[in-house]
Amino acid sequence: MRRAPLPAALLLAACATTPPPQARLGLKLAPAALGTSISVQQHLKVERNGRTDDLDVALQVEPDAIDVVGLAFTQRVLTLHYDGKELTSWRHVMLPSQVRAEDVLEDMQLTLWPAEEIAAALPQGWRITEQGAHRTLFLDEQPIMQISYSGTPRWSGTVVLDNLRYHYKLTIQFAAPTD
Repeated sequence: MRRAPLPAALLLAACATTPPPQARLGLKLAPAALGTSISVQQHLKVERNGRTDDLDVALQVEPDAIDVVGLAFTQRVLTLHYDGKELTSWRHVMLPSQVRAEDVLEDMQLTLWPAEEIAAALPQGWRITEQGAHRTLFLDEQPIMQISYSGTPRWSGTVVLDNLRYHYKLTIQFAAPTD
């Protein structure tokens, strides 16, 4: 039996139901806030409710734009372009409506951007801590997300994002940079 390529593969930032309004930050940091340009290949594994799905992603960040292309079973399922002001995206018709480009961008930035840049953009009630190879995002002192890194810089090795609120785990395996 062939697994459906899309249902949970892009649950980078979403769950089976739409999150409450305060659940997502609406974080949209400037591409230049990353502090460098990167071009990387990633293999993503999403685990939720006993199910595991995979996705391959090409990510490019330049000072003026972020571009993401997601592939499942060699088929393009998502593209995302963010120029620091406007987010545009394309999604495969089979992609669940709960998977929003805004959430994908937010999880990516929470994972890769410097903690200082994230902290400066957080709304009231939210905070981020970083100790060594670990980050935690809090809402009203409740841990919402924990992120662990195996390498430096943050876009090397393996990154594990554990969303405690929506009960999904995202493992990102980075390939060697292509630039």
